[in-house]
Amino acid sequence: MSLQGKRALVTGGSRGIGRGIALALAAQGCAVAVHYARRRSEAEAVAEAATGFGALATVLRANLAHTEEARRLVAEATAQLGGLDILIANAASGVAKSVLAVDEKDWDWTLTVNAESILAAAQAAAPGMQAQGWGRIITITSSGSRRAIPNYGIVGISKAAQEALVRYLAAELAPFGVIVNCVSPGLALTDALAAFPDVDAMLDDVRRRTPAGRLVTPEDIGQVVAWLCTDAAAMIVGQTIEVDGGYGVTAVA
Repeated sequence: MSLQGKRALVTGGSRGIGRGIALALAAQGCAVAVHYARRRSEAEAVAEAATGFGALATVLRANLAHTEEARRLVAEATAQLGGLDILIANAASGVAKSVLAVDEKDWDWTLTVNAESILAAAQAAAPGMQAQGWGRIITITSSGSRRAIPNYGIVGISKAAQEALVRYLAAELAPFGVIVNCVSPGLALTDALAAFPDVDAMLDDVRRRTPAGRLVTPEDIGQVVAWLCTDAAAMIVGQTIEVDGGYGVTAVA
């Protein structure tokens, strides 16, 4: 498996799952633009690690709560990398609240970052990919799009919208050699967990119920995403691939 010569933008690439994806792509020879929202030092650390694989790497800042920023981000990544073959839409945001407590600001913020900005970025990236007859767009969703998770409602709703968007993009772009898919990780140890109450109990429960016997890591997810970007996965189109160690196939116990 090699992505030598390919060029990728990874949104939210400075930490957690995004970091795992950016480094997995770089390990396969892919140049990477690492997007961040707040902490440049973290993005620079990822870029430095990517260059250790011999890959070109750059860092770019954008606030994806504004769709024009998503379009600008794609344009800047394309300019700095000399083109764009792969778009990884990993950045996400939201609030940990009951659905009944969600207000208009929560709704607009979360849906924009987690769904609308992906559409804007895909619209900006797709023409170049179509022109060259090859491209990959992969988004990162979660099981909360299909299951009701306490205090996850607005995020889950936005992820469901994202998965529907992936299916429609996939159908429109596959004839041009641009393949669109979605990856749904299981619970992974990232900074995002800090927003949830009783996180230790939640982690223990997930470990107990996961047939593989451990939590998913950002590196696990990165390996799957990198493989989906290769030609070996070209006939996987418009799918949501679960990477959860078997958690989702077991009955609740």
